[in-house]
Amino acid sequence: PGLTAQQECLRPARPPYSYSALIAMAIHSAPGRRRTLSQIYQYVAENFPFYKKSKAGWQNSIRHNLSLNDCFKKVPRDEDDPGKGNYWTLDPNCEKMFDNGNFRRRRKRR
Repeated sequence: PGLTAQQECLRPARPPYSYSALIAMAIHSAPGRRRTLSQIYQYVAENFPFYKKSKAGWQNSIRHNLSLNDCFKKVPRDEDDPGKGNYWTLDPNCEKMFDNGNFRRRRKRR
């Protein structure tokens, strides 16, 4: 079923950030610059209402980016750190991609 014009206007707009940028923001804002997958989901949903209201498809995209993008490194938990899942962190070589806090999508130069 389609949305009414009023519902369309009230729906939050999609943020101008790639999934990689959303993940990087989540990691940058964390103490120790690392987060678990569920903490990344939580950060995105809390900071971007568009994703809070959306179905779970965006979460699949987050997982996809974490596993395929070399900028994100999986770090195992310490033995004295109970909980589920590994931590994710940014590869230091990728920090330049988000210099000066610029996480907006970049157009490819021709």
